[in-house]
Amino acid sequence: MLGSIERMVFLRQVMSFFARMFVTAAIRIAVAAVCCMGIWFSWKAERADSLFREDTPESLRAAIKLVPDGWQYYMRLAQLDRDHAHGLLETALKLDRYNAQAAIELALQDESEGNFGAAEKLLLAAFSVDQTYVPRWSLANFYFRRDNIPSFWAWARKAADMPTENMGPLFELCWHVTPDAGEIAKAVLNDDRDLVRQYLSFLIDKDQLDALATVAPRLVRVGNPETDRVFLLEAVNRLVAANKGAGAYGVWKSMVDHHWVAGDLTVPNNGEFNREPLPVAFDWSLPEYPGLHSWPGSSGLETEFTGEEPENCIIAEQYVTLAPGRYSLSYSYHTTGIALETGIHWQVFDAKTGTTIAESDALSSETQAQKSWLFAIPKGVPMQRLRLAYQRTLGTPRVSGTLLVLSTKIQANTER
Repeated sequence: MLGSIERMVFLRQVMSFFARMFVTAAIRIAVAAVCCMGIWFSWKAERADSLFREDTPESLRAAIKLVPDGWQYYMRLAQLDRDHAHGLLETALKLDRYNAQAAIELALQDESEGNFGAAEKLLLAAFSVDQTYVPRWSLANFYFRRDNIPSFWAWARKAADMPTENMGPLFELCWHVTPDAGEIAKAVLNDDRDLVRQYLSFLIDKDQLDALATVAPRLVRVGNPETDRVFLLEAVNRLVAANKGAGAYGVWKSMVDHHWVAGDLTVPNNGEFNREPLPVAFDWSLPEYPGLHSWPGSSGLETEFTGEEPENCIIAEQYVTLAPGRYSLSYSYHTTGIALETGIHWQVFDAKTGTTIAESDALSSETQAQKSWLFAIPKGVPMQRLRLAYQRTLGTPRVSGTLLVLSTKIQANTER
């Protein structure tokens, strides 16, 4: 009896040992199989990507055979194999129903084949899964091509609500609908500063300067002076160069009112020369010449003449926009070593034609002098240049000495 029990225990131990051996072997085999399958699928994916990068119809078809669910392979093959593009795009969309780009490409295919309803449905489906700029832009394009102007404006506005770094094509499309810059601004502009800035650049490219003057103050309201100040100063100069004085001054005034620039609205701006001039037409331009140097400071504008300066040169100049009427320029100055009637004058020019409107008496005074010069602006001269200039008087040597202008101010003269 005891021997029988010992045999049974022994058999059970043997069976348990072989069971453990079997399970261990089975696990090892399963792990090995999984590893092999992982290696196989990894190789297929890597090989498919390698074929994709070869970027030929043949390599893409081979990639699809290896990885049939790689939607991106169908997308690229559709671009290279236009004869089968429709089916390839349909497959890509079936593999990834959230693939907005596949829906858009398929919509273009349907539209080119005259299936306008199907194309519209696909574009709207693309927008439903991807509400970024491209689906909005694609719908605006579609309705433009279909001459559905109300829907075009609706989607153009939606596209503008999510601007990209290059909104020029959208503005160009709007321009084809209506070359009315104001209507475009009303239809698509919002308070996104990048959008407004890009629209202003578009207007400059189109030479729509009146519209530029109208829209530019909007950038002052929504923009950032640190990043947009220089752009708007250049816009002001562009308007001045085109003799758009009222528009230029309107933009300048908006910048001053919103403290975008250290300027004032007196005429001339920076009349005491105590600030470094800004690079804008409504501040002082101080040209440098051999033999003539000027520098502003707390005491005013100091100019040194060495006697080697040109016989005709500008000391300081600024654009102003004075309405027709009578004015007085009050200025305080003194000179050192500059004789009487040697050719330093205040002048006012027509900014458009360069015609001299008025010229003051020559500046020369060894003591501080307070002067008032009367002049008149005729009709038809919307913008002027106020200039302090030197022109050597015949029979005199070139000036050698210093000029200090402490202050300048133009006021309307109501005296009769």
